[in-house]
Amino acid sequence: MTDQMLRSSFGAAATAYAEHRPDYAQAAVRWALEPAPGLRVLDLGAGTGKLSATLAAVGADVVAVEPDPAMLAELRRAMPTVRALPGSAEAIPLPDGSVDAVLAGNALHWFDMAVAGAEIARVLAPGGVLAGLWNIMDDRVDWVAGLERVSGSAAIGPRDTLSSWRAATAELLPSNGPVARFGSSEQGEFPHGQRRTADSLVATLATRAGMLVMPDPEREATLDRIRAFLGSGPETAHGEFTLPMLTGVLRARRR
Repeated sequence: MTDQMLRSSFGAAATAYAEHRPDYAQAAVRWALEPAPGLRVLDLGAGTGKLSATLAAVGADVVAVEPDPAMLAELRRAMPTVRALPGSAEAIPLPDGSVDAVLAGNALHWFDMAVAGAEIARVLAPGGVLAGLWNIMDDRVDWVAGLERVSGSAAIGPRDTLSSWRAATAELLPSNGPVARFGSSEQGEFPHGQRRTADSLVATLATRAGMLVMPDPEREATLDRIRAFLGSGPETAHGEFTLPMLTGVLRARRR
């Protein structure tokens, strides 16, 4: 399975993505932007606008760039006041030095940084910030750890849990070598949560890239296994519950 296949899998699920994917903790976004020289922010790989909405809520001047037409259409429908453009991390349709920060919500790991690093550095103002954000499950909670075991890596991968996200993302912004465009990176986690039911959490996990590209029989078997687990647990079997999460941030400043 190639990264390109996984990366291009989301468009068909754009409506479900918009409905079920969580937003981002405002404290995490504020920390990501803290070193930036201003609040002109590019949401890169913006999807349906989950991060754009949080950026707007903290007062940023947001422009969104998204390569998938279905995701871009959903973003424009949901956030008509945000400037939203077709483009990618490897070909950003903005002028040099035009933003103070580039943020990517659950997207930085898809970028080809050998190309995208130079493009991101190009559009950033001096001292600008690049940050990746991931919503991660708090697997210190017993039932969340159980859900991870039952779900498998296609639904809950190494970037999706507190115990593994730091190691899985630490090398995404190389600070030395020929493609280094940024200084040393920092990581932080910020409390978050999402109100779910068993059915809506199943629907959320069904929007993960690994699930979207699974053969239908395998996908349905995995979702049935997750559904049975959630239906059997006292924390998740009856009505709404809060999925314990954090927003993890990896940030670095442009050299």
